Amino acid sequence: MNLLALDTTTDQLSVALVRDGQVWQHQGAGAAQASAALIPVIERLMAEADLRYAQLDAIAFGSGPGAFTGLRTACAVAQGLAYGAGVPVLPVDSLLTVAEEARARHAPQAQTLRVLTLLDARMDELYAAPYLYTDGRWQQQAAFGLHAPEVLPAWEGDALAGNVFAAYGERLRWPAALPRWSVLPLATAMLRLAPALLAHGGAVRAEEALPQYVRDKVAKTTAERLQERQALQLSTAPVVQASGPDPAAT
Repeated sequence: MNLLALDTTTDQLSVALVRDGQVWQHQGAGAAQASAALIPVIERLMAEADLRYAQLDAIAFGSGPGAFTGLRTACAVAQGLAYGAGVPVLPVDSLLTVAEEARARHAPQAQTLRVLTLLDARMDELYAAPYLYTDGRWQQQAAFGLHAPEVLPAWEGDALAGNVFAAYGERLRWPAALPRWSVLPLATAMLRLAPALLAHGGAVRAEEALPQYVRDKVAKTTAERLQERQALQLSTAPVVQASGPDPAAT
């Protein structure tokens, strides 16, 4: 397969390309720089592989959850390139990509592996989802969600994986003996996941590709802030007793 994969869901920009089994890859600073650097990096890798976009079987992108701007950047670039080349788009769950990168790096020989994947959502919260690896395939054990570090859902497994341990490690309630694998959702892991996802109908037309927004807004509107202030003022206002005769005295 000829596949292009790109991920900008975290502070790292990750792009990888495979042609006939040979892989080209790039990892660098992402976040605010991703929108400016992404297309030049893709163009360079495509040139190094001597590959045209129309020769790709699909373009995969990290669909989230993750940074709001990063998700939009990756999705828009994947859509634009795929639409122009007439190839499908493959949205790939970023938490699944974390699980695959953790397996490949820390437990490549494991026949069965249970991983709780965790990505920093900022604002003192985490994205989390549990995955089971068995029979050479990953299965998502529960829907992903947004949680405070102290109130992650109950789970039993083999390891935690993600990019949260430096920021929230002491606040995670899991036993210290449980392995904590610091990994990011890399495009090379997406390349390994892509064939199975494509085989199971994961590809969509370019115009149908969408990011997975868990937190779809990070700021309140002026009207929402005003409404909250008014509600707070009402809740803290002194209670005024109605004047008139005391019912108990009649």
